[in-house]
This record gives sequence, C-alpha cells and structure tokens, in this order.
Amino acid sequence: MRLTLRIWRQRGPEEPGALSVYEIEDISPEMSFLEMLDTLNERLILRGEEPVAFDHDCREGICGACGMVINGQAHGPERTTTCQLHMRHFRDGDTIDVEPWRAAAFPVVKDLVVDRSAFDRIIGSGGFVSAPTGSAPEAHATPVPKPVADTAFEHAECIGCGACVAACPNGSAMLFTSAKVTHLNVLPQGQPERESRVLDMVGTMDAEGFGGCTNTGECAVACPKGIPLQSISTMNREFLRASLKNGGRGAR
Repeated sequence: MRLTLRIWRQRGPEEPGALSVYEIEDISPEMSFLEMLDTLNERLILRGEEPVAFDHDCREGICGACGMVINGQAHGPERTTTCQLHMRHFRDGDTIDVEPWRAAAFPVVKDLVVDRSAFDRIIGSGGFVSAPTGSAPEAHATPVPKPVADTAFEHAECIGCGACVAACPNGSAMLFTSAKVTHLNVLPQGQPERESRVLDMVGTMDAEGFGGCTNTGECAVACPKGIPLQSISTMNREFLRASLKNGGRGAR
C-alpha cells in the first residue's frame, strides 16, 4: 500500500503545531496502525529526521495508552483501540489525517502525545474501597448477586484511553467517570465510600476542566470497550442522591 499521512507535529506544549505530510510505501494491509507508524519512524530516523512521538504500551487493546484521532475519529474507523486497528481498513492511495486527542483537559505534550493525568486525579479522588490489609478474603465471604457482578465487570472494562473525551464535542469525561463510579458503587465492598466517591470524583472531573455532558452519545460510540451510555444516567442518580443526603454538597 502507498499512503499519504498528514500527521500533527508539535515540538512541545508551548510550541505551535501543524500537520506535516509524509508519503509512505510498501505498507502491508496486515500491519496495525502503530506498526505502520513504527515503519514511518524507522524511515525518518534513517533520513536523519525526528520520529513522530506517540503513546503505546501493551499493543493488545488492554492498557489504554495508545490514542489518536484518525480521519476525525477517535481510534479510527473501527470501534477498537488504535493498536488493534489494522491497515486493511484503509485503501491503497488513501490520505490519512492523524491528530492527538483534542480536549482542554488533555494538553499536548509532543506530536500525538497528550497528558491524560487528569484521569489519574479523578480516580485518585474516589476510585478505591476501604479494605483491610493482609491476606485476601474468602471469595464467597461477601455474596454478590450475578446481575450486580455483571454490571461491575461491564464498567470495570474501561481502560481510560480517553476516546470518550476526544469524541465528545464538549470534551466531557462523563462516560469515563461514570464507569469508575458505577464499577465500585454497585458492589457491597464499595458502599462505605458510595456517597463521597461520586461527589469527589465528579468534583475533580469538573475542576480538571472537562466539558459538560449534553447527551450526544458520541462517547459511547467511540468507546473501544463498549461502556454503555446509560452509565452516565446511573452516575447522575448517584450524584443527586449523595448531594441530597449531604445537605446539597456537590449540587451542580
């Protein structure tokens, strides 16, 4: 395959950025998108040029590290992570635009790399449970009904890649935050922090500068792990309940 790549290049957070054009040949349809970028970088290095910076780690669709906007879509034309997107989804001669996540809360570090530490701060504010240290408890010590366990597992699949934020026209982190809140709030082990968790995590999300949710649903469409849109309404109910019970604390 022969492709024309228009890739966002930005030397640093305070530097201006722009799309740079690269022609690349001999790309196998069986390559992943990241392998194609690896090939481009190898050729750039051989020419004495600076390679394109991009995030990656496991390359198995698990860690959530990879993330870029491909032809205007978070992670590209398939509902998967960028590392699991293959070049067979493009055609010979295509022009492909590659940009970083676009959100006020995700400042560009360099090229396609953005700072997603805002997600870490949201989790740090309430994404935990009170649990004694020591040996692991017996698995059947705390019964969990199957529907509850299924809901918890469904929301625990969120890998924090940020595609929901990148796809949202408002740059909202509601799908991510609701997944983390719902995952723990439905479980018996999560009940001690149930109210403080949703108030603190939503408060941190707002403080980090993410946009508001207007229910466009683009977040759920882009999510590679299929976190359901209804998790946002679940979190909103949790937030209202906790706010009323805590004398209006956290009212939005």
